[in-house]
Amino acid sequence: MLKLFLTLEWKSFFRSASFKANLAIKIFMVFGALYFMAVFLGLGIGAFYIIERQGWGDPLLVVNRFMIYYLVGDLYIRYMLQKMPITNIKPLLYLPIKKSRVVAYSLGKTVFSFFNWSHAFFFIPFSVVLLVEGYSPLGTMGWHLGIMALFFCNNFINVLVNNKDNVFYMLLGLFSFLGICQYYEMFNITVYTAPFFNALYQLPWMALLAWGLLIALVSNAFLYFKRHMYLDAGLAGKKSLAKTEDYVWLNRFGNLGTFLKNDIKLIKRNKRSKTAVIMSFFFIFYGLFFFTGAVEAYDGPIWKIFAGIFISGGFLFSFGQFVPSWDSSYYPLMMSQNIRYREYLTSKWYLIIIATLVSTILASFYIYFGWDAYLAVIVGAVYNIGVNSYLVLWGGAYIKTPIDLTSNKKAFGDKQAFNAKTLLLTLPKLLLPLGIYALGHYLISPTVGYIFVGMAGIIGFGFRNRVFALIEGIYKKEKYKTIAAYKQKT
Repeated sequence: MLKLFLTLEWKSFFRSASFKANLAIKIFMVFGALYFMAVFLGLGIGAFYIIERQGWGDPLLVVNRFMIYYLVGDLYIRYMLQKMPITNIKPLLYLPIKKSRVVAYSLGKTVFSFFNWSHAFFFIPFSVVLLVEGYSPLGTMGWHLGIMALFFCNNFINVLVNNKDNVFYMLLGLFSFLGICQYYEMFNITVYTAPFFNALYQLPWMALLAWGLLIALVSNAFLYFKRHMYLDAGLAGKKSLAKTEDYVWLNRFGNLGTFLKNDIKLIKRNKRSKTAVIMSFFFIFYGLFFFTGAVEAYDGPIWKIFAGIFISGGFLFSFGQFVPSWDSSYYPLMMSQNIRYREYLTSKWYLIIIATLVSTILASFYIYFGWDAYLAVIVGAVYNIGVNSYLVLWGGAYIKTPIDLTSNKKAFGDKQAFNAKTLLLTLPKLLLPLGIYALGHYLISPTVGYIFVGMAGIIGFGFRNRVFALIEGIYKKEKYKTIAAYKQKT
């Protein structure tokens, strides 16, 4: 049976409409995994001696003190990035295959996720160093097994709360608040959590509690998915009460207003698009890393423009880069209507511009860090309007994978925006404004650097009609390839 499931997965991968993108991203994922494995391995070997050299105390106690934040951070990254490898269950329900085997295979795949075994590259070397430095072998083994069990617990917690956004964000907000309280020495949660992790070393049998929790989570997940594996239960599409929203004030814009209405409704009614808007709001605070001196590596003058691009362009990057995949569920129907691509693209462009202007106004609090900081935000907004807004629409013509609007998985992007052409179009979005600013900054003055970047945006805006004609032609050329790809289920 395992061979059958693996064969189906293999065929699904090679027969997918986005096979080339899948293969390319798998290769990049391998290189990324090797990089993080090397980083974890280096930290696992060196962490003990770094902590000891800095005089922070017993390295094991220091690691245990912050282990709660490590676990919560791991759960957060899993929730946002870990793909749930759920087998395409619906076709299997017609076959003589036991539900228990389908569920066991689907959950078993999560065990071999990179998010599980990658931690071993830190904890195994760290545990070996503990043994070399004279720590108790039995205590070290109990501590190591207990910690690894907790990371596997995170895996199944992520599976169970995968679609329970309210619970996840509530926990994230709670631990973020606790982290802030600890930073400002108002309340230290590690005083209450560190003793448990210390007990894993002092009382090795405590590791059995962690493994018992893991077994309970595995059993709960198995029973939950087995119980809901019916077409009229867990696999059924969710229904909700339809509400009419006219937005009559947009009627004055004709067909452009119709597209704008559709985009506003899409954002308000769907989980994935709401997540994109929320992410764009948090982009506004990204500049705090640059303008407060919190990160020493970002002290260079060129990084101010980089921050300005992201602060004002949050919506552009989180929503704009997925045009037209937001409309993938009804894109073939839309293309069968008598509409002009120019009107469709213009509506998306106006939405991006409005969001960019709103973000720039909301970011006005950066004046507190000096007019130079807010000037970087304004100049970044001008560049986003005059250059990057076209580039995201241009790149969208090559996106060939549909978006599931009911799920916020991979909200930070994945193969839906990945191929060689979109990768090349990403470079002018980020690197070109840095180069333009550096040219003016180092040859003349910082003010001239800002002027150069702003002029690039103004010139781009002046060529709007010509650029839109070019982008429209590309969309027409890619039209039928896009329609065919959006009809694929995998």
